[in-house]
Amino acid sequence: MTIGGSTIDQALATLSDMTTGAVPIGKDEYQQRILKAQAYMRDQGIAAIYVNAGANLTYFTGTRWSASERMVGAILPAYGALEYIAPAFEEGTIKDFMQVEGHVNCWQEHESPYHLFIATLRRMGVAPDADRPPRVGICESAAFFIVDGIRPLAAGYTLENARTVTAWCRSRKSAAEIALMQRAKDMTLAVHVATASILREGITTVEVEQFIERAHRKVGASGSYFCIVLFGEATAYPHGVSYVQTLKRGDTVLIDTGCKLHNYISDITRTYVYGQPSEHQRAVWASEQKAQLAAFNAARLGVPCEDVDRAARRALEEDGYGPGYKLPGLPHRTGHGIGLDIHEWPYLVGGDETPLDVGMCFSNEPMICIPGHFGVRHEDHFYMTETGPKWFTQPAYSIDDPFRLQRK
Repeated sequence: MTIGGSTIDQALATLSDMTTGAVPIGKDEYQQRILKAQAYMRDQGIAAIYVNAGANLTYFTGTRWSASERMVGAILPAYGALEYIAPAFEEGTIKDFMQVEGHVNCWQEHESPYHLFIATLRRMGVAPDADRPPRVGICESAAFFIVDGIRPLAAGYTLENARTVTAWCRSRKSAAEIALMQRAKDMTLAVHVATASILREGITTVEVEQFIERAHRKVGASGSYFCIVLFGEATAYPHGVSYVQTLKRGDTVLIDTGCKLHNYISDITRTYVYGQPSEHQRAVWASEQKAQLAAFNAARLGVPCEDVDRAARRALEEDGYGPGYKLPGLPHRTGHGIGLDIHEWPYLVGGDETPLDVGMCFSNEPMICIPGHFGVRHEDHFYMTETGPKWFTQPAYSIDDPFRLQRK
């Protein structure tokens, strides 16, 4: 395809709402998630977990609530019904937002939510025991003040990181989750195609970001969940720079953006050149493509996550990059899990020995950074099936035609 040549209005006219038929997670699935977690907790000997406001609370209950200075969350016991904990003045709102019904344990503003938490555990049958203290997981995303408030009151309990449960459940996506992520990624890829068409000499990164925001709204999202637009030498910095850039011919263009659909996130990066690519740009682009494919081919059920990262680095080292995190080369992990959070477990990085399992979803983005020159990042995502990895979006085809679907 040709980079540039369209006006903003022409590019927006190519986009339309893509959310029709996208089905949010239903109450039945939330209940199944709770039952799955409880079975796992019983198997692991964990008596209860506390899930704090944020992605974990949304995952298990469908309740969308932002974390704040007030303790809001839910207690999930290994046996019995889930219960909420919240300020008394929020009780009605919590009930309005919840998808999974449950008793709301309330504390007044002058009272301690931590005392209430311990008292609720006891009432739910998770009693302290000096000889065999029950294991109680605290949400890994809970602020320190929550743990600090609970800990002095937790004699007879063993407090631990609830990630043992939350990560195990959330990292294995259901068919419904994968369908939402697929749609969100399709939406963002359409936005990428439209964005490439509006590039012109003199356009600024701010103008492109503004277009991407409008384009995401046109395909049915509430806007961009995030957006990084980089030109020229700035593309060597993975997460951007503080200054605005203006496009000129021969610049490397790196655009990394995504949106949300029913709480699930897309995250796609495309790198290409405005104008005629140099031989150096072509060579680096091809090395990045080779590393991304090496990572994908290394992703097999039962293989440790770190082996995927190792495969990408090995491919880059063959082309003279690195070794390891050394520049020019790949300065960060090869990929991250994704779902309700844009970065979640497990990770495609050295030291993560988590075996790849069905339903796990990852970014695949072994970026090449060449400080003082440019950087290239191809970022697509894949998910693990019974027969191996499957792309959500096909990787970029070539530096001259990045949006043509790569042949399988």
